[in-house]
Amino acid sequence: MIQDGSKVKIHYKLTVDGELVDTSQGGEPLTYVQGAGQIVPGLEEHLAQLSQGAESTVQVPPEKGFGLKDPQAFQIVPRSSFEDPESLETGMLVQGQTGDGKTFNATVSQISDSEVTLDLNHPLAGKTLEFQIEVVEVS
Repeated sequence: MIQDGSKVKIHYKLTVDGELVDTSQGGEPLTYVQGAGQIVPGLEEHLAQLSQGAESTVQVPPEKGFGLKDPQAFQIVPRSSFEDPESLETGMLVQGQTGDGKTFNATVSQISDSEVTLDLNHPLAGKTLEFQIEVVEVS
């Protein structure tokens, strides 16, 4: 059985709203340490019930995944602050820097003639995650 401190290797497929978002299939399995908070809490809780060789599917609600969307995590910035403002599209991922030089990722939420609204929430915040998993190794 997987216990806190176990080094675990899993293959997974992550789908959201029926669409494949990420997978380890065809590559190296994901390696993590159980109980170290290295994966979303809902998946970690589910894996604690499994052992090597197990295959399972689990739905992880937003509260145990990437969290609910925070309505305070939106920021309006001048459209002119973008290198190529004409190429901006709603839903596109952008990267920027804060005044103190820290890098951030955001999703373009709205665009007007003079401003762009950025959503700083994780792109999967507010989403139910469905994982298909295979426990490859537990040590």
